[in-house]
Amino acid sequence: MATDVRKLVEQMTLEEKASLLGGADFWHTKAVERLGIPQFMMSDGPHGLRKQDGDADHLGVNDSIVAVCWPAACATASSFDTELIGKMGEHIGDECQAEDLSIVLGPAVNIKRSPLCGRNFEYFSEDPYLAGEMAAAYINGVQSRHVGTSIKHFALNDQEFYRMSNDSVADERTIREIYFPAFETAVKKSQPKTVMCSYNKINGIYASDNEWLLTKVLRDEWGFEGFVMTDWGAVDDRVQGVIAGLELEMPGDTAANDAKIAAAVREGKLDEKLVDQAAERVLKVVYDYFDNKQSGVVFDREADHAKAEAISAECAVLLSNNGVLPLASGKKIVYIGEYAAKPRFQGGGSSHINASRVVSALDAAQEKGRAVEYVKGFPFDKDETDEAEIAKAVEAARNADVAVIFAGLPDVFESEGYDRPNMNMPACQNKLIAAVAAVNKNTVVVLHNGSPVEMPWADDVAAILEMYLGGQGVGAATDALLYGEKNPSGHLAETFPLRVQDNPSYLNFNTDPEKCVYAEGVYVGYRYYEKKEQPVRFAFGHGLSYTTFEIGNLRLSSDSMDDNGSIDVTVDVTNTGSIAGKEVVQLYISDENGTPDRPLKELKGFVKVELQPGETKSVTMTIDARSLSYYEVKLGDWFAPAGKYLIQVGDASDHIMACAQITFATAKTVPMRMDGSITIGELMKNPKTAAVLQGMMAQMAAGSPVLMDENDPMMTAMMNFMPLKSLKSFGMMDDEKMAGLLGILKAAMES
Repeated sequence: MATDVRKLVEQMTLEEKASLLGGADFWHTKAVERLGIPQFMMSDGPHGLRKQDGDADHLGVNDSIVAVCWPAACATASSFDTELIGKMGEHIGDECQAEDLSIVLGPAVNIKRSPLCGRNFEYFSEDPYLAGEMAAAYINGVQSRHVGTSIKHFALNDQEFYRMSNDSVADERTIREIYFPAFETAVKKSQPKTVMCSYNKINGIYASDNEWLLTKVLRDEWGFEGFVMTDWGAVDDRVQGVIAGLELEMPGDTAANDAKIAAAVREGKLDEKLVDQAAERVLKVVYDYFDNKQSGVVFDREADHAKAEAISAECAVLLSNNGVLPLASGKKIVYIGEYAAKPRFQGGGSSHINASRVVSALDAAQEKGRAVEYVKGFPFDKDETDEAEIAKAVEAARNADVAVIFAGLPDVFESEGYDRPNMNMPACQNKLIAAVAAVNKNTVVVLHNGSPVEMPWADDVAAILEMYLGGQGVGAATDALLYGEKNPSGHLAETFPLRVQDNPSYLNFNTDPEKCVYAEGVYVGYRYYEKKEQPVRFAFGHGLSYTTFEIGNLRLSSDSMDDNGSIDVTVDVTNTGSIAGKEVVQLYISDENGTPDRPLKELKGFVKVELQPGETKSVTMTIDARSLSYYEVKLGDWFAPAGKYLIQVGDASDHIMACAQITFATAKTVPMRMDGSITIGELMKNPKTAAVLQGMMAQMAAGSPVLMDENDPMMTAMMNFMPLKSLKSFGMMDDEKMAGLLGILKAAMES
């Protein structure tokens, strides 16, 4: 039977209620022993448990329990497989039950605005739609085990540079379209038990103090039902936090702030009902766990290791391949680079897992009896060139049929707490890759990294396999992929630019300790590269396979839609190759109405489908009015202009294979300012005002030299951009007539 938390709150003293709003220590909430209210424990995540029983820290310095390190979000997002990440969430939820953990701190859904963000490895994507769908699936998986999640970091926490104090400055449309949707989707589809607010300010107000963020948007608009907690040490003004909608302060040692809450109530500065509400929200989550505590759950690390291996293989992205992969049996293979023996499989900081077992690609090859030679080539943990090792690698490659170089970014290059200074791989690795590729045209590069890298050698190697940070099973997964036991099926959840200078945030990333201006607006990732026609190394959504696919026969349940409607988009997918594989079908939408300041296309659907050779399956994705919309600040709502929209389906943002057009009708209208500054062109674009203006303009034009030739392009342009008030300057109107015209136009708009 569910605990009546409201009744518990009614029995509590003010001090007891305030105490529930602060942690007891680094990982526990406070208990209220008088009423039998237990404390509960949380753990860092999201790709494994970092439960610490002894000395606590939040940055991965001290050891935690032995646990399974699952693939990081940079990898799982590339699977484009919500069912897969949901299953991973279920496994993590079971592990939490076995370890008496009530909340796992994740997923992290901040947008990959820049490839230099040091924490990108635990964020999903540059695209908010993909990030939201993956987050919702993960949360549903974990919480199906009555273990809570804490989606983070809300919001606009997209850099490590002065992240605890920096002010993220962005317009509302940018926030709503790019930085909010992943949180919004997760709240509406999965109701995470908690939301973790970020350290930073948002347009001048700390997230922990921000009532618009934590109450008006999160609760009133999206319907969030859980509680909001701080990132560790993110509280600013504790009393203002309660007013804003912040429930739990973490970590512990909060007695002083608990006392401030109680004092503010007694002094009439804080309504006690808000404290009651906050305490009740915390207790609902506490008792959802304890009322559903499962006994006898065992953390089977060996079984979960095998599952982690399988998931890692589903996330890998084959970036390029001239046919050298999969590796043929009987070929002489050399593995080069210390990552072959010591894989980099996770990032640094608060998500660092004390892995139960790590199998390298070299281990896996030897276990399977593969004839593989190994040369260290370069170290796994630093940028240090060893000319003797390079010479050994070149000689071994010269005598091999295929040289496989295991490269990537050392731990120190990517971590919570600081950003990358550039997009480079270690110079020693680039030097070795170039040297090996010069003597063996069948050079394969396997990458272990959490975010994009520049690849000056990309056109000189035969294949590139992106393993990302694939968790403790990445070695066995890499072996299975290289030798064709598994078919690569991942697709990029982020763009790989040619150079970091090509990134849209380049001039506004880590430039000012006090503020970060999101000057690129909605043009993040592929939205920018496509609009600017900027060449990239690998496009968003890109991913190859050992087989081939065709996508076609696009059909629509309807070719028209209104505000309340939806359309099913169906395509046929055929495996035209000779082996089984999985294809990621991606649906993009383009506004064909000339609406200003919109990306060329945006992802609005995806599905992963498995096909045998020669097999065809139909897949369906559904779109609605929100799929067509941008956030119109004047309306304070999502808005899609009436007109034509292009539905595009393919297997990458730069590889569209089927298209169809739909017509959209809407009852919404964007409010127009109705004063003398409004232009004739704006009025003529609106059917309601155009009807009024056309007749009046014809009368005013009689005998006027300004309007004498409507076929003159210059004259047309001048009239298009002319404010109404300028008509007075040309003697076409006086103040009285202007006031009358504005009144008629306002009436037309309201009709």
